[in-house]
Amino acid sequence: MTTETAPRVAIVGAGVMGTNIATVTLAHGVPVVLVDLDDTVLDQARTTIDGMLRHAALMGARPSGLPPGELVTTSLPEDAAGASAVIEAVTELPTVKAKVLAEYSGLVRPGTPLISNTSGIPVDEMADWVARPAELAGTHFMNPAYLIRMVEVVRGPRTGDGTMTAITTLLSALDRSPVVVGDSPGFVTSRLLHPMINDAARLVGHGTATADAVDALLEGCLGHPTGPLRTADLIGLDNLADSLQALYERTGDEGCRPCDALLAKVREGDLGRKTGRGFYDYGRTQP
Repeated sequence: MTTETAPRVAIVGAGVMGTNIATVTLAHGVPVVLVDLDDTVLDQARTTIDGMLRHAALMGARPSGLPPGELVTTSLPEDAAGASAVIEAVTELPTVKAKVLAEYSGLVRPGTPLISNTSGIPVDEMADWVARPAELAGTHFMNPAYLIRMVEVVRGPRTGDGTMTAITTLLSALDRSPVVVGDSPGFVTSRLLHPMINDAARLVGHGTATADAVDALLEGCLGHPTGPLRTADLIGLDNLADSLQALYERTGDEGCRPCDALLAKVREGDLGRKTGRGFYDYGRTQP
């Protein structure tokens, strides 16, 4: 981060993870510029963030007595030009990420960290899309980000020392615990978790077990705090399918090819908690 001005973080993408990361940042008093091309999405994001800030306070997950940072929402990318760090949180599609990263790399001042919140695309692959590869690194915040303090941080082969220092400083200011890993498709968390979720969905699709049964066994027998299919619904089944496809294309691992049961849910628009139905029925569309 630059040091001559107070930190101001630009977050690109007002979906599930963009609003989560915005909530964490605002909760710790840091101003946020939230950018999305869709004004309706931005309006919904404000409501969602307000709700998550209240929940964070109830859960003791935000500093008491500290007023939240100012939230500015905009559909104009140039409004992010003066940010001290940019976090890209758009969908896990290489064509979309390439366009966004190239655009913002050209907008921000040299020396500004450009952080991709990615679940699987290698940082060195994305570095070809930006003007200054040394300023690019990856993070993987978990959902809900305002309750999960640990953040996977991915250093690419071309990521500079200054960028890593800036990112860890920012995460420290947000009371997050960074764990730095090397660059690889899926890194650590997604490479382990997403194929497991895919296998769980495949078992349900084959009729071996219900979603409830799969999750109960993983929770009760193996000690998982949340079963893989409830986790999938929280991630968003469309996001999960995109991430698995990205992993499959880069590793050739058949276990990463999105299974028929998962793809059927996506085709039907049952994307998890955000649409009110996924492997489970939540009864209403979530904010």
